[in-house]
Amino acid sequence: MSFQFNAQSKFESFLTPSDSLNLKRQHTVIITEAALASVTLIGLNQLWYADYPKSKFHFINDNTEWLQMDKIGHMYSAYHLGRFGAEALNWSGSSKKTQLIYGAGIGFAFLTAVEVFDGYSSEWGASSGDLIANAAGTALYVSQELLWKEQRITPKFSFHTTKYAEQRPDVLGKSFSEQILKDYNGQTYWLSFNLHSFAKESKIPKWINLAFGYGADGMLSGNFKNENVDFNQNQEIYRQYFLSFDVNLTKIETKSHFLKTIFSVFNTIKIPAPTLEYSANKGLKAHVFYF
Repeated sequence: MSFQFNAQSKFESFLTPSDSLNLKRQHTVIITEAALASVTLIGLNQLWYADYPKSKFHFINDNTEWLQMDKIGHMYSAYHLGRFGAEALNWSGSSKKTQLIYGAGIGFAFLTAVEVFDGYSSEWGASSGDLIANAAGTALYVSQELLWKEQRITPKFSFHTTKYAEQRPDVLGKSFSEQILKDYNGQTYWLSFNLHSFAKESKIPKWINLAFGYGADGMLSGNFKNENVDFNQNQEIYRQYFLSFDVNLTKIETKSHFLKTIFSVFNTIKIPAPTLEYSANKGLKAHVFYF
């Protein structure tokens, strides 16, 4: 029991952010982030892009595809990659300036590198819309730190399986893990607002959020009209808007830095909750729980 207590104590001490610059930790963070980014990019190049012919670097205009769900996904990814990068540097005791420049910027840098790969692939092409979305995600994090010194608005994600993946598994995914990434019909992106942060003197619990979501349904291809699809030509495609409650896990009070780390990681996901949905063609709809 004594050994277990000491091990837990050391682990907790390891996770505790340094109150001053710890160069050993800072070097560890920088080397780890660089290594992970490099390995991921090399893996993408070998496992994904290597199967398609190369071309001269070029841009494409895909801003109308998938009802912009992919663009919101880029913003979400850039925000959280940057947030994790900044929080890792905060753990090392780095200055706020260093956290915002090098930590928060890692999401934009990594996703821009992926965009360069796209630009040299004849199958795809670099997208100005993706680059703008990447910048918007990074800016959302940095601007809140500069303005409020906290994150009051958090992008979140939820997913449910749909019938469309069975119709076009090659495009929308065969397995559950593929569908999470490819089936935009089942994805919902949220902006989760922490109510107490906007009303510090109120008695609103610090962990309660109000979330506004966006989704889309009926998409069998990126094209708005499902053109070049051999079936369901008249499939109705529409945007969805959501209103729901949420939980900000990082606002749950705990002295455990292990739990704080877990809460930070899972604060990327919107919890299932009663939800109102609105779409132009189907009007208002209530869900007891929506994810």
